[in-house]
Amino acid sequence: MADVHRISRGLAAAAIMLALGAGPALAAKTVDPKASSIVKGDAVALGFDPAKLDVARQGLKADVAAGKIPGAYLLIGRHGKVAFEEGFGVQGPGQTAPVTNETIFRVFSMTKPIVSVTAMTLVQEGKLDLDAPVSKYLPEYANLKIWQADGTTVPATRPMLVRNLMSHTSGLIYGFITPQAPIAKAWAAGGENRNDLTAREYAKLVAGLPLRNEPGTAWNYSHSTDVLGAVVEVAGGKTLDVLVRERVTGPLGMTDTAFWQPESKRARFAEGKGGGGIFYDYAKPTPYLSGGGGMSSTTEDYLRFVLMLAGNGEYKGVRIIKAETLARMRQDETTPEIRKAGMFFSGPGMGFGLGFSLVNDDTVQRPGKGTFSWWGIAGTEFWVDPKNDVFMVFMIQNRELAMEYQRKNRAWIYDALVK
Repeated sequence: MADVHRISRGLAAAAIMLALGAGPALAAKTVDPKASSIVKGDAVALGFDPAKLDVARQGLKADVAAGKIPGAYLLIGRHGKVAFEEGFGVQGPGQTAPVTNETIFRVFSMTKPIVSVTAMTLVQEGKLDLDAPVSKYLPEYANLKIWQADGTTVPATRPMLVRNLMSHTSGLIYGFITPQAPIAKAWAAGGENRNDLTAREYAKLVAGLPLRNEPGTAWNYSHSTDVLGAVVEVAGGKTLDVLVRERVTGPLGMTDTAFWQPESKRARFAEGKGGGGIFYDYAKPTPYLSGGGGMSSTTEDYLRFVLMLAGNGEYKGVRIIKAETLARMRQDETTPEIRKAGMFFSGPGMGFGLGFSLVNDDTVQRPGKGTFSWWGIAGTEFWVDPKNDVFMVFMIQNRELAMEYQRKNRAWIYDALVK
């Protein structure tokens, strides 16, 4: 079945290139979508104890058997090769189709790194300035307001910069994190949850909502990357889906990664258990292209992006961003003061760069210092650990268990890494 999907991926890639007007030169800079990104290696040779990797296998099997999750996919690799990869259970409650590396998952906030990398390709070309005010691209961001404890607002004294969007130091929020907070209620009343607007229209709506903090002074997880998507559209002169496809997913051969999926792929859609209504229909598009959480992907596809990051911006001879550009993304944009002032839940020993969380202290975190990663609200997760040359991709669709599996993955992987 995977071979069938890879053949269809090749046809889809060719169609995309034709649609984009790609000639031979552009096509030559595209990773073959028919060749799997999963190159298996020997676990022992890669430094893992197979018996300890089996702890992860048995743990996920037990969770499926107990009905805790319908299914999951875990992939662990090192030195560019995969030491462990296995699907568990089925694609959703009541389904019979098994989870495979071609199962399509809503990756939610794992969209953010893809959009951030897309933005950095524009930075490389001089079309986007990290230190420019957002108002250079979106004029409505010139007159921002700061929320006050009494429910009033005052004019912002600092401009919101493009890099504030990429590092979640913009002052924007996600209302669902503290839904009973007065500012969150004001955002909800102001249209935060609308999906009938384009990315550019949604960013304009957000500009009229109050900021929690002055830009650059606090870390609050937020709609920042949604607004970044609109900035990218202005700087790149095309819609976000086209820019992402031209600059990242298309060249990497990620033909199953998109904001919306065709109905023909429905048999591969993973469905969630619980989730509080977050599980939208992959194949029913709205006008809104959410740069912060709108994409879906497969393990095989997303691994291509992860291996590009592990390769300092290059995968199989296709360079997406320069090594120095990726290094800039991995510089910490936070300080102890910024982390304390906001709601910083990346954890102790962590920082945040331009689109990724960062491990700054591996005496309190299992992944090595310098690891960069992010996750999605339904429990999907990836990381790249340059110190140990380890990478991983994990896929589930269960909002309630996202944090639990983050802890489990770290224990499973680093307990098994023995040399």
